[in-house]
Amino acid sequence: MSPRSSAPHEIVERALELSRADGCVVIAEENSSANLRWAGNALTTNGVTRGRTLTVVATVDGGQGTASGVVSRSAVTADDLEPLVRAAEAAARAAGPAEDAQPLVGGDGPSPGFTDAPAETSPDVFAAFAPALGESFRQAGAGGRELYGFARHEHVTSYLGTSAGLRLRHNQPTGTLELNAKSPDHTRSAWAGRATADFTDVDPRDLDAELARRLGWAERRTELPAGRYETLLPPAAVADLLIYQLWSSAARDAAEGRTVFSRPAGSDAADRPGAGTRLGERLSELPLTLRSDPRAAGLECAPFVLAHRSGDDASVFDNGLPLAATDWVRDGVLNQLVTTRHSAALTGLPVAPGIDNLLLEGGGSRSLDEMVAASGHDGPALLLTCLWYIREVDPATLLLTGLTRDGVYLVENGEVTGEVNNFRFNESPVDLLARVAEAGRTERTLPREWSDHFTRAAMPALRIPDFHMSSVSRGV
Repeated sequence: MSPRSSAPHEIVERALELSRADGCVVIAEENSSANLRWAGNALTTNGVTRGRTLTVVATVDGGQGTASGVVSRSAVTADDLEPLVRAAEAAARAAGPAEDAQPLVGGDGPSPGFTDAPAETSPDVFAAFAPALGESFRQAGAGGRELYGFARHEHVTSYLGTSAGLRLRHNQPTGTLELNAKSPDHTRSAWAGRATADFTDVDPRDLDAELARRLGWAERRTELPAGRYETLLPPAAVADLLIYQLWSSAARDAAEGRTVFSRPAGSDAADRPGAGTRLGERLSELPLTLRSDPRAAGLECAPFVLAHRSGDDASVFDNGLPLAATDWVRDGVLNQLVTTRHSAALTGLPVAPGIDNLLLEGGGSRSLDEMVAASGHDGPALLLTCLWYIREVDPATLLLTGLTRDGVYLVENGEVTGEVNNFRFNESPVDLLARVAEAGRTERTLPREWSDHFTRAAMPALRIPDFHMSSVSRGV
């Protein structure tokens, strides 16, 4: 390696060579992104960016156990490596023994593709999308709508090496499209979003047509009080709620009585695997399966652990551990909680690290429009667009609060008859699974609240007979 070489696989190798610790993990991540932004039916900005982040995990053995130190820095070149490695080693020596210490994941040298250059995106990814967006602007202008939004595409290529001989590479393409349509006076607003790997399967004209329909619904406005309403949650809203549930499903937290997945004290045999958790308990009367799979078609993600920190749901010692398809809920029954190798040993459960996608399946075949037609026959029902500003209220029940946004529509006798005011809601996704009356057709969706962190999701719409709108919100 030349003194100033910056090939990411060489950076990994050189950092490992420089290590004086008992163990070392190096993760080099190359990011390439392109974006378009628009407002008022006109492009405003576009650009491309590139970046690099290097994470070094040093492990130091001692009489009390193995300690770990983690340091991450961006824009790292070959000349920056030694200070970074030494900083990680110093952090490890200053730390106490790591509770989650495990042998580093080993290997037999570079896997196929490890030395390949990082993937890059460019404005060319929008070659077919951009002209269609221009047509959407003309279509919206003719219809009295203003379009706002952005499209972003990126490749994150990760190179992972351990002092135990493991060498892995993964490229993750991610694309998001968010489109907001407003009336000229900005009193009516509607949102739609899509996730994509390459922008060949999204058409802004289709989204604009749906937004035009929703703005039309909003021409009639009705005020409703807080209360419990039959409510249709679209796939994007379902994704936001269930992603938070997944993030709250660490097995150790549950076994120690700190989460909604904890079983009441005294109700378990102490020697049962997963004692103290609700594993095996039915969460939904519908045969719903909530699962993750790194090889799920259209939602592919890293097939091995990439951990930049340790906690109850992740461990830096597990970097490179293979990931397999995992059913978190199977046919309505809680089947698995998130475990590291360490927490799996503590709880007696299988090793099941988190995976960067989520699917809810097992519902029916009806579309959201067909579910609307079956709703609102016994009183007013609500059709939501999306949720935002979601925050946790009570971890023991996973009670969440948040707001509706960009369109809450009144459904009466199977038809949308107008728009109503926004609400603040108080609900637990676990309780919603227990009360769901119908699940529709599973489709790929973009969670709105968590789209900066989690984009690979496929969900059905859900019909909840008594969704709790706790107060009226006067926001847009």
